[in-house]
Amino acid sequence: MARVALEHVDKVYPGGTRALSDCTLAVEDGELAVIVGPSGCGKSTVLRIVAGLESVTAGTVRIGDRVANNLPPQERNAAMVFQDYALYPYLTARGNLEFPLRMRRLARAAIRDRVEAIARLLDITGLLDRLPKQLSGGQRQRVAMGRALVREPAVFLLDEPLSNLDAKLRVQVRAEIKELQTRTRTTMMYVTHDQTEAMTLGDRVVVLDRGRLQQVAPPAELYARPANTFVAGFIGNPPMNLVPAQAIPIGARDAAVTAGVRPEAIDIVADGGIPATVEHVEYLGHETLVHVRIGVDVRLIARVPGMRTLAPDAPVAVRIAPARVHLFDADGRALGS
Repeated sequence: MARVALEHVDKVYPGGTRALSDCTLAVEDGELAVIVGPSGCGKSTVLRIVAGLESVTAGTVRIGDRVANNLPPQERNAAMVFQDYALYPYLTARGNLEFPLRMRRLARAAIRDRVEAIARLLDITGLLDRLPKQLSGGQRQRVAMGRALVREPAVFLLDEPLSNLDAKLRVQVRAEIKELQTRTRTTMMYVTHDQTEAMTLGDRVVVLDRGRLQQVAPPAELYARPANTFVAGFIGNPPMNLVPAQAIPIGARDAAVTAGVRPEAIDIVADGGIPATVEHVEYLGHETLVHVRIGVDVRLIARVPGMRTLAPDAPVAVRIAPARVHLFDADGRALGS
């Protein structure tokens, strides 16, 4: 296991495309850090730089106590799992697990023992003699993880490993990855565009946008105290409502200030609040999402528990506690943080 640090890293591709700008990030020994952000924000570039598959334009990469900028991939002791798993189709699951150990010329007995140990850890012992085409998506994913883990890497890198699985299987395998990391305490960097994965898996979540770090924090802190309007609008499902502060009576006088309100911080009441009109309603069983309009162009989403029957165009009132409102300055930065 090892600590991974990026210090003021820039990555500019030929032609001028900038993937990362001044990226400074430390992933502690034994930590599971999830990197999340929209497509093209630089998430996978971070992993590829750590793995040695991409060079940096500027800055320093450290793995453990070594500067890794000029180390080839095989000397970094970092194992990577890609979203397509990249298993050798002509090798059995056992052959795929053995391959990196054979490349290291380990003794046959050592290879057998290590493969069997990883197979037990991932519950794939009964699959070892099957070819990849004979495995389900979840089973192929476990074999791909096993092929990485069998090397006993200092750093485990996962690039959207669940993107090819259906929703039910994603939940199951996500839990397995979390349990695996908890047991092995391997330093893990996990890339996803799915904020649910990020919030449920990560010890800390790294939010990227257009190659720049926006916030690095534990999931609860990220949700409760977003550093800026990008994080506020990206994290949460539905995301935080962001409106001009003067659109809701909370005492903010600066016209440039933006108010942020989580959907669960909005109450729908018969009267005594801000007059609003129901636009549409989403019934989710355990909760209801109520989309309302205030005035002409201010729209909010309220999350209320249970099944709340409200007709489109019905007049309602919304009540927002000022203490639950986040304020952001003209540049989108959180005020008072």
